[in-house]
This record gives sequence, C-alpha cells and structure tokens, in this order.
Amino acid sequence: MSKIQVLDPITIDKIAAGEVIERPASVVKELVENAIDAGATAVVVEIKDGGISFMRITDNGCGIDREDVRSAFLRHSTSKIRSVDDLLHIGSLGFRGEALSSISAVAQVELITKTKDQTFGTLYRIAGGKEETLEDTGAPDGTTFIIRQLFYNTPARRKFLKTPMTEASHVGDLMTRLALSHPHISFQFINNGQSKLHTSGNGKLKDVIYHIYGREIASNLLQAEYDTPGLKITGFLGKPIISRGNRNFENYYVNGRYARNSIISRAIEDAYKDFTMQHKYPFVVLHIEIDGEHVDVNVHPTKMELRFNNQQEVYNAIYSAVDQGLHEKELIPHVEMPEPKPAVQSTPESKPAVRSTPESKPAVRS
Repeated sequence: MSKIQVLDPITIDKIAAGEVIERPASVVKELVENAIDAGATAVVVEIKDGGISFMRITDNGCGIDREDVRSAFLRHSTSKIRSVDDLLHIGSLGFRGEALSSISAVAQVELITKTKDQTFGTLYRIAGGKEETLEDTGAPDGTTFIIRQLFYNTPARRKFLKTPMTEASHVGDLMTRLALSHPHISFQFINNGQSKLHTSGNGKLKDVIYHIYGREIASNLLQAEYDTPGLKITGFLGKPIISRGNRNFENYYVNGRYARNSIISRAIEDAYKDFTMQHKYPFVVLHIEIDGEHVDVNVHPTKMELRFNNQQEVYNAIYSAVDQGLHEKELIPHVEMPEPKPAVQSTPESKPAVRSTPESKPAVRS
C-alpha cells in the first residue's frame, strides 16, 4: 500500500479549480460577480473562440489596491467576509475567496486595476499559479481581467470542453441572467467582435426584458408584487400565451443571486397550473429578497444552489405572489366590436325605375 503524502500547492490548486471552473462561463460568472460586488455600474465581457482562447472582463468598480493584488490570488482570500458569523448575513455575490486562485491555476491571467486614490494602475501577470509580473501601468479606474488559454496546463480538462459555439452560448445565457438580476448595471457582451447584448443600466427591469426577449414577450407581462416581513417579491409574470416547453424562461433571483431551487420552481408552476397546458412552463422574472439568516448560499462551490430553513413560508409567499399577479387582471382578451350601422329602409318612391332592354326581353317562340 502506498504511503500517504501531502500534495504540493500547485496540484492542490488545480484540483480545487476543478470544483469552481468548469468552462469559460464559470470564469465569466466569478469575475462579473466580483465586479458587481466592487460597485461597478458598467461591465463589458468580450470573448473569442467561445472564451477558450481569450476572455476580457472590464468594469468601472472600486479597483484593487496595489498591496492587495498578490493576496487576491491566494486561496480563501476575500474582502467579503471576516468570520464565520458573516456567513449568516451575506450581502455579496462572492465570499468563498476561491475564484482568482482557481482561475490563475488553470489559465494565463493578466490583471490591470486602479483605485481612485492611486496615481498609477497595477499590472499583474500570473499563469498556472506562478507569478510573472507586477508593475505600474496607466489605467482607468476599475479592473480589467484578461484570461488566455483556459486549461492550457490541464489538457484532460480542456478536451472535455464543447465547441466554441456551444461555450459562447453558455456565456451568453449567463450574461442574460446577470442583466436580468441587476437592471441598474449596464452589461455588454461581445462575441468574436460582435456585440450580442448591451443593456442601458437604467434600472427598469421591463426594459431589460424587452431588450433580451423582444416585443412579443414584453407586451404580454403582468406585474408581481408581494411584501411580508422578512420576504419581498417583485418582478414580472408572462401571460399564459407565451408559455414554453422547458424551464429556460423561469428566471428567479434570491438577493440578486441566480440559483436553482426546487421549492421556488414548484411554487411558480403550481400557481400557473390552472393557466397553462400540461408540459408547458411559464415565463417569469422574479426578484426575491429574504433575510440572510433564512437562506444558505454556501451549499455548492459554484454557488448555484440554495437552501431555505423556512421552505414552507417561501413556497407560500412565491405561490401567493404569482397567483395574485395572474388574477389581478382578466386574462380573457377584450374585443370591441364596431356598432352596427342602422339599416336603410327602402320605400316604393325610392325604388329606381327598371328599364327594359333588348337583352332583358324574354325570347318569343314562333
């Protein structure tokens, strides 16, 4: 039997990266969430070859101090929490401190960042977990990450990536969810030099829905509002006529975080049960605000799953919000018929005289 030994730090980082970084969309998710936590009002994401060879994420947030740049790439280094008690009241999207460490372990990373107080920005290069460069540079306020050659040093992971078109579609879906979850932030997504998404960031959720899904869906929306102590729900519900054959249009966000949860999905679908056909799913965009002590976001390394300690209360609230929204307005179309014109009665005097013509005379038989 082989002896037990402690793995070296580089191997540990690569193993840990496999839990967080699955594909280019995972990198974009972690870095854009960091930008949102940094107070950015505009985020630009640019990818090439599905993000496999190149990703650039630029924001106008608070930036990173020069003395903190190295520390930011260490495992479990974070500015979001200080102790275990902070996990009960998480108000940020990121908190685990694994994103930058995991990304730098499996890709070539270039960071350009500057705070408002600094005269010069900072350029930092790290590849495969090894530092290459740390120097001053000219830069605007905010942060830019350039990620090249994802999984270049872990070919076993790289060969499991899909085609560039498929990977780009995952990034596009992610940017759509981020734009819907934060309508007050302007998001731009550029794929191979073409702008695929660009929201205004004016804070109006309906404008984001119109920009992403088009006029048909935006013109068939009902408002959803529900407010109870410790739980608030706002958003829009699609009328039953725009139901779809899958759950891709069920968009719900808990404290600004996109996640999957069977309780929420069941509540939405149960409320729609009397309005949709079997095997049809509704279009919804719901923002759910709940006290942090009732929700556990530390379930999965990618933070894509949630758990509630008051599941029945959450179910009832979401069901009520959707049910009230659907019953608020009569969904039977109202059609106005033009008033019939009064019939004109003809009189003997008004009848025109009929003149006989040669063609109208009956034939005479001899």
